[in-house]
Amino acid sequence: ILKDVSFELEEGKVLGIIGRNGAGKSTLLKVLSRVTEPTKGSVTVRGRVGSLLEVGTGFHPELTGRENIFLNGAILGMKRAEIASKFDEIVEFSEVSQFIDTPVKRYSSGMYLRLAFAVAAHLEPEILVVDEVLAVGDAEFQRKCLGKMNDVAAQGRTVLFVSHNMSAILRLTQESIVMQKGQLVKRAPTPEAVDFYLATGQAQAGERVWEADDVPASAMPFTPLSLRVRDARGSVADTLRSTEPITLEMEYRLDAPVTGLRVGVYLSTVRGEYVFTSFDVDDPALYEKFSARQPGHYVSKCQIPADLLNEGRYILGVNASSFGVKRYFMDENALAFNIDPMGAPGMQWAEQRQGPMRPRLGWVIEKR
Repeated sequence: ILKDVSFELEEGKVLGIIGRNGAGKSTLLKVLSRVTEPTKGSVTVRGRVGSLLEVGTGFHPELTGRENIFLNGAILGMKRAEIASKFDEIVEFSEVSQFIDTPVKRYSSGMYLRLAFAVAAHLEPEILVVDEVLAVGDAEFQRKCLGKMNDVAAQGRTVLFVSHNMSAILRLTQESIVMQKGQLVKRAPTPEAVDFYLATGQAQAGERVWEADDVPASAMPFTPLSLRVRDARGSVADTLRSTEPITLEMEYRLDAPVTGLRVGVYLSTVRGEYVFTSFDVDDPALYEKFSARQPGHYVSKCQIPADLLNEGRYILGVNASSFGVKRYFMDENALAFNIDPMGAPGMQWAEQRQGPMRPRLGWVIEKR
């Protein structure tokens, strides 16, 4: 639900839209793209809008890739000759040339996305609306998409870009708005907006507790209760030492049995680069033992070994899902903590070590 969201965006500007899950980012894009009509208020959009909201919005599954390119162009109000002049460029960019005359219902989600992005970016809408397009597709294609979005912006077209990847937001946008529970809470230059987003809503002192209204009804029967980071002495802490092990604890409740449940964490840097992902049933023996979890109160915990993380601030996200069946709950920005490098390898050198890892590797020096 959006409440009192009001902003103007001038032609040729790139605006980032950031916020937690359920903040209203995608709803805002749907309203701007005329997919959803606002119940109150109005939206004025001057120019053709090309939207990438969900993978392949506007594609007809029975039609071939070729037919869908022409259909999408027609929806954008383009003449057939205009579309034809862009056709080869679109196909080359999407890397699906050998399947261009195959119905898109036979495409993999990656192929579908590549063609959808290629169409939206090349058919030259004045306004391009992009929702987390970088969540699908391989790293190489993601880089290509970012490059293309840079080009689109450089041509003076307007771009609205939603992403959970802070490094992409920082790279592509000069200005961003932060959404919280359906409201616009900040509009600022992107570095300032990103810092504000990362600093708000995260529990201080190494613990995050979810209130009832933080948890969507769709999470049932899974209810997240709290997430904690503990130091080597077992204390909940916001700053932890690189040279000591760190314990992560996720506490939750199940109100009905769940089969195939995985509860896991994503660790990322404050700039949105993933460091690792781990689930509580990665070990096949544990997966076997807990393949069906009965109702009750649970804590899933794990340990990050000593001498693994470099100094800096890290973001912990959580995910509870049944593989391939359902995602019950996700909070990609649940908690933040700091790593203090005192005593870490190489502290005798003044320079800052690159990368999120700082492992203590066993070196041997031999004179031959």
